[in-house]
Amino acid sequence: MEITLEWRGEERFVATTSTGVEVALDGASGEGVSPMESLLVALAGCMATDVVDILTKGRQQPLACRVLARGERREEPPRRFTTLGLTIELTGADLSRGKVDRAVRLSRETYCSVWHTLARDLDLDIEVELREGESG
Repeated sequence: MEITLEWRGEERFVATTSTGVEVALDGASGEGVSPMESLLVALAGCMATDVVDILTKGRQQPLACRVLARGERREEPPRRFTTLGLTIELTGADLSRGKVDRAVRLSRETYCSVWHTLARDLDLDIEVELREGESG
């Protein structure tokens, strides 16, 4: 995996992935996501991808998945995250709470490479909300 990051002035950068996808970063959060926001995006995206994939393979039918990611940071440098929280909202027809909880647990404990890359002393709180939805 490889990306190229190019400075565009002030605190602005553009990251380009090996597949040509561009992501705007802005340390001042004006014209792109901040680096810390992008970390939250990465964690939420990794866990959501795992959960939806595990549920689909388990014959569940998620129709929608929405993740609210939040983080608390230290006041002094380095202003790293000290606590992260995810609320995973899943909509589907007859989603099994047991299978959803298992999918979240497998993502957190085994599959989410973003989570496993982060510091071990970081707290992560995950809440799951299920919503009923019709398939078809």
